[in-house]
Amino acid sequence: MVTKSVDLRSDTVTKPTEAMRAAMATAEVDDDVLGADPTAARLESEVAKIMGKEAGLFVASGTMGNLISVLVHCDIRGSEVILGDNCHIHIYENGGISTIGGVHPRPVKNNDDGTMDIGLIEAAIRDPRGEIVYPTTRLICLENSHANTGGRCLSAEYTDKVGELAKKHGLKLHIDGARIFNASVALGVPVNRLVQAADSVSVCLSKGLGAPVGSVIVGSKSFISKARRLRKTLGGGMRQLGFICAAAFVALKENVAKLEGDHKKAKVLAEGLNQIKGLRVNVAAVETNISIQARSIKQVELRVSNCNREAIQEVRGTWCACDAGRPTQDENCPPPPNIIKRCAVHFVMLS
Repeated sequence: MVTKSVDLRSDTVTKPTEAMRAAMATAEVDDDVLGADPTAARLESEVAKIMGKEAGLFVASGTMGNLISVLVHCDIRGSEVILGDNCHIHIYENGGISTIGGVHPRPVKNNDDGTMDIGLIEAAIRDPRGEIVYPTTRLICLENSHANTGGRCLSAEYTDKVGELAKKHGLKLHIDGARIFNASVALGVPVNRLVQAADSVSVCLSKGLGAPVGSVIVGSKSFISKARRLRKTLGGGMRQLGFICAAAFVALKENVAKLEGDHKKAKVLAEGLNQIKGLRVNVAAVETNISIQARSIKQVELRVSNCNREAIQEVRGTWCACDAGRPTQDENCPPPPNIIKRCAVHFVMLS
């Protein structure tokens, strides 16, 4: 009898752990708009330290973090940002950089591994000393890990090359690091090394790490000072922010170590689903917790008996992306092979 569902839409559908709830209940708070909330300050400082940057700022979401970062770097309306044609900022953030900031996006083709060819990036740069009809390029944006290519990871060496290119042309580099900890764990490279070349980074705490709310953007003290003012302009200044930051701090401290297990589950899930007729999964491309790109599926619903919810699912047209594993998953959930066997019939019926 089918009694439970495995929800594979995203790694964002999580519930705060008991430790998070306890931290929220006992958090020391004050007015953060006045810069007085000690718990918020502690979280911001800790994330900045981990990332190897001077300062940090808590924001409500990754979208807000990316928007603020772009607007700080592109502080003249009509500026241009070079970014991947399949990246989150370009596809899923409601065009905020243009509608709110007056920043022109200059998309460059994303490769299957989430990178953009260095030569194509350089060719897209528009120099203010050139033709008067062009906007001026001021920023390059990368995404690591890259969600729309299946959670692929950008190496430190690649990011360094993009950083060198940016400096050569007097540009800034921003990294959308919504899942930067996933990339760090998958590559076996310290997270601060992956963002060493970046002028700013947006780090999401409510995706793979499982916090209820929020991201932290990091960069120089000057960058964060400007970002704080923009956060207020966008309505993102919050008063007793420490309640939220306390839960995020627990996620940061407790759940990074669990990401490797999530990645393993994603790989096992991909391998199992690849054995089902009608599905085609590139198992070799599964590097983090985003595990599936499958063709010829109009609707997929996984129903598993005797299994608690443990992951999330999203269907887009003819392909399906699954985020396997969450840091708050039930330890009593059956192992992935059993889940896959029970799911197979329902995949065939609904495809």
